[in-house]
Amino acid sequence: MSQSTAPTSTLPTFEQRKRARRRLLGGAVGTFVEWYDFLIYGLTVPVFAAQFFGDSNPTVALLSTFAIFGVGFLARPLGGIMFGYLGDRIGRIKVLAITILLMGVATGLIGFLPIYASVGMLAPLLLLVLRLIQGFSTGGEHSGALSFVVESAPQGRRGYWIAIVYSVSILPGVLLGFGLIGLRSWIGEDAYLEWGWRLPFFLGAILAVIGLWLRMRLRDPEEFTRAQEEEGVTNPLKAAITKEWRSLLVVLVILIPNLAGYYFLVTYMYSYAITTVGVDPNIALLSNTIASIVIMVGSLFGGKLADRIGRKPLMITGAIWMAVSAFPALHLLSSGTTAGVIFAQILVAVGVMFYVSGAVVTMLELFRTSSRYSAHGLSYGLGTAIFGGATPFVATALASSMGPIAPAIILVIAGALSLAVLIFTPETRDVSLSEGAVQFNAE
Repeated sequence: MSQSTAPTSTLPTFEQRKRARRRLLGGAVGTFVEWYDFLIYGLTVPVFAAQFFGDSNPTVALLSTFAIFGVGFLARPLGGIMFGYLGDRIGRIKVLAITILLMGVATGLIGFLPIYASVGMLAPLLLLVLRLIQGFSTGGEHSGALSFVVESAPQGRRGYWIAIVYSVSILPGVLLGFGLIGLRSWIGEDAYLEWGWRLPFFLGAILAVIGLWLRMRLRDPEEFTRAQEEEGVTNPLKAAITKEWRSLLVVLVILIPNLAGYYFLVTYMYSYAITTVGVDPNIALLSNTIASIVIMVGSLFGGKLADRIGRKPLMITGAIWMAVSAFPALHLLSSGTTAGVIFAQILVAVGVMFYVSGAVVTMLELFRTSSRYSAHGLSYGLGTAIFGGATPFVATALASSMGPIAPAIILVIAGALSLAVLIFTPETRDVSLSEGAVQFNAE
């Protein structure tokens, strides 16, 4: 694929740098709220299993809770399709204001839900409904925020800007890890199980309101408004499916290690350590938090490296690392020791860190600007529905039927599939956002 670069520009003024930082913050705040919402559910899985499913067998209750977690992902493609279409038609900011508001409402209401002892099966049913709303709104939020940021980024810094947004999305895991450890120690484990678990969900609603205020002060990127005027696409979703189908398929496969690795780490390994291995919840939270820090800090350096040497070397390194380290990581996790649990999660985190540093920005650069929101929303929504939400459930089922090390198969397969597709994936570091995807899909 031929490469084209944007013309060299003069150094930005102070006011231009200020506006750029505001755009970066406006995009990042929504991803912070989005991942906060999903992570707080993952970290509350043991509570939901105990409080929302009565006297069920612990394994059945855990599987049921993960099933509701996965159902939220099934709504993501619908949200990605609808909000993506609207975002390409009426603008990024208008739609991103709607998505962050919906996320905040759904998260806040989870904090008010009655438990099984009060209303019986109505409790998990209400939880299911709110998870569907969360999934629907985040389906539009993720793709919109990343599209907004990559279109606002200076040429030659797209990888780093997207890495910043991704790191901000990991930050909730770090804050929640330390926050829940502090909350549980402060109010006691019994109080946390009874009512304290609700407090982080209330905070999520407050964060969404702050994010909404920040976004209402922004404008759509010039890259997007120019593409609208020049290309005049009336149906961006149709254009994505008919003209960018190569990119859609590639992104769908590139997503596999990204999603499977991350949700395997932050949701399955954490819950399995507590419910099956018998690790103290605070130790499991600590190890999860350390792993999140590794990804958060490492991806910042990875984003800079992706702008310097390219995206593909980082993705290839991450895919191989995940596949090779999966079995040793689960051996360490099953040991039940503090050191074993911590190093198990760090092993997986390093692979995720390398991979996402190149993958997240590549998945945006493979689509053209006029249909990027729709195309990314469709592919990412389908990917999360298939690979993200199902990962903890499938891993739990494999461990239950085949033994504690069996879930490592998930990461081995994910790494192998992505490596096979990366052979045919173009390097997108230097391509123009408006032209690179057109050239790739025309080949």
